[in-house]
Amino acid sequence: MRIFSDFKEIKSAVGTEIGASDWIEVSQERINLFAEATCDEQWIHVDQERAKRELPGGTTIAHGLLSLALAPLFIRSVIGLKGLRNTLNYGADRIRYLAAGFRRAQGCAAAASRYQKRRTCRQMACA
Repeated sequence: MRIFSDFKEIKSAVGTEIGASDWIEVSQERINLFAEATCDEQWIHVDQERAKRELPGGTTIAHGLLSLALAPLFIRSVIGLKGLRNTLNYGADRIRYLAAGFRRAQGCAAAASRYQKRRTCRQMACA
């Protein structure tokens, strides 16, 4: 994890890679819980047997919004700011899901997908 001393130091890192997040396990149970919480129980997310037959990856697909919901966890594992007591999610712009988040399968037993994100410091609004 890279710890910055102030916002000026963060601004000086704009355009550079600041690190890779920890790996996050995305199990079918997590996908199912997310589907229930968001009322998005489309079969591509929750029906393992149908996904095995009909989807190119042969397994369920994690929700794009689940991936986005994990962003704070990814960010906190990569960056820190000395003296920061709390943060506020200001929102997101231009989010597109360019690839499906297939849950991996090993042999006959399905294994959880592992997500990891690389973070590059981008321009941000700092007071």
